[in-house]
Amino acid sequence: MRCPFCKEDKDKVIDSRSSEGGRVIRRRRACMKCEKRFTTYEKIGEGFKLNVIKKDGSRLPYDRDKLISGLQKACYKRPVSVDQIQEVADKVEEDIFKNFDKEVLSRFIGESVMKHLRAVDKVAYIRFASVYRDFKDAGELINEVTQVIEESGPHDQPSLFND
Repeated sequence: MRCPFCKEDKDKVIDSRSSEGGRVIRRRRACMKCEKRFTTYEKIGEGFKLNVIKKDGSRLPYDRDKLISGLQKACYKRPVSVDQIQEVADKVEEDIFKNFDKEVLSRFIGESVMKHLRAVDKVAYIRFASVYRDFKDAGELINEVTQVIEESGPHDQPSLFND
């Protein structure tokens, strides 16, 4: 593995974690030359194909990049690190691989994202939920926000208007 900073190919693994489904391994590495740290992800490749069944019944190949993109949009200008976004994606994939082999409903993925994102950042959760659940009017959005506020303590209320 080449260091993304100095391009040296000598590094050591500091930490290694496997997902519950065993399909993704996250490795924290340190470059032996410049001593900077970076993370790599190893995934099962050959023969592994998972299709996502969309609302309209169409099937598309599962794409982690689409998952990450949706999380990045929800977390835009929020205090959520790239590592936290990757961790949410890892947890969602663990949920998927634990429950499905070849096909997964897009609804399952969306619900899993909301479950894990809610624990990371309430505002990002509301943003994601507003797109995913396709609220028909402001009342539905207000109901969701009210529920999040009620579940949070008074010191942990999301700042929806100070972005």
